[in-house]
Amino acid sequence: MKFLDQAKVYVKAGDGGAGCVSFRREKYVEFGGPDGGDGGKGGDVWVECVDGLNTLIDYRYQQHFKARKGEHGKGANRTGKGGEDVVLKVPVGTEILEEDQETVIADLTEVGQRVKLETGGNGGFGNAHFKSSTNQAPRRANPGLPGADRWIWLRLKLIADAGLVGLPNAGKSTFLASVTAAKPKIADYPFTTLHPNLGVVRLDDREFVLADIPGLIEGAHEGAGIGDRFLGHVERCRVLMHLVDATQEDVVEAYRIIREELSAYGAGLDEKPELLALSKCDAVDEETLTEKRRALAAASGSDVLLVSAATGAGTRDALGLMLKVIDEARAEDEAKAKAEVTRREGWRP
Repeated sequence: MKFLDQAKVYVKAGDGGAGCVSFRREKYVEFGGPDGGDGGKGGDVWVECVDGLNTLIDYRYQQHFKARKGEHGKGANRTGKGGEDVVLKVPVGTEILEEDQETVIADLTEVGQRVKLETGGNGGFGNAHFKSSTNQAPRRANPGLPGADRWIWLRLKLIADAGLVGLPNAGKSTFLASVTAAKPKIADYPFTTLHPNLGVVRLDDREFVLADIPGLIEGAHEGAGIGDRFLGHVERCRVLMHLVDATQEDVVEAYRIIREELSAYGAGLDEKPELLALSKCDAVDEETLTEKRRALAAASGSDVLLVSAATGAGTRDALGLMLKVIDEARAEDEAKAKAEVTRREGWRP
């Protein structure tokens, strides 16, 4: 299935049905009077978060979604049938934005969440609604109200606990393939990964989701390479693992490029907890590896892990550190949620 994480769609709620002008015509009934029914309400437009989807590819082939119109009212005081709603089904992690691509309408992060985007137009009144003592035979009815419409953007941000970042060919896909059952494309040329990949890491009796993001190059925030649009998929990650290729001549420069791109992107990515690791350590001799590790630690001000996805060296320790940071972040989020509930509802023994 092709990966698509952005889509622009047009949605329109259903128009309301028109009211009916009708009079009762029945044998042996001298004074029938008006009996025109009201029109039915137009259908609403909903967006629903469902399980089993991981891309917005469905919205590449259909961009217009219109709810059904309400039926017109009928005689004998019969109200028209309401129009059917239209439901846009999206994967977990989908943001709904206005046409300006900045104003967030809703953020769907759990299966079953539903958001009403547009409400269908109300049906018009039939002539029975206008009868009175001074107007016993009204010959007027209201048309239904039109349904609202607009263009919106759907933007998918994958739900992952940890994310891998680095330059192209830093070993991110190889690392993902070695610690999960995911099978990303792996080759010896840049930009092998063209879209994010997800995998589930199983460590002892614990699990977490790891995301592999296509490589960044200098100037990615200005559109260089494949740009930084895929960085949105690590906005929800609790920890980032920054992989630096140990076979590169200047590992400090490689580290600097990625840090500057994360800072230029914004959204707090440069403030997220980060684990720094030298990858492909099996391809470098011990002396060179020690020298590069020392230089990278001095430049970053943090510990530098040594990992090799090919041999498995250091990967378990790296995963353990990721899980530790994830657990700490989850505990902090739970504490904030409890504090917010206490603030809204007040303290209770």
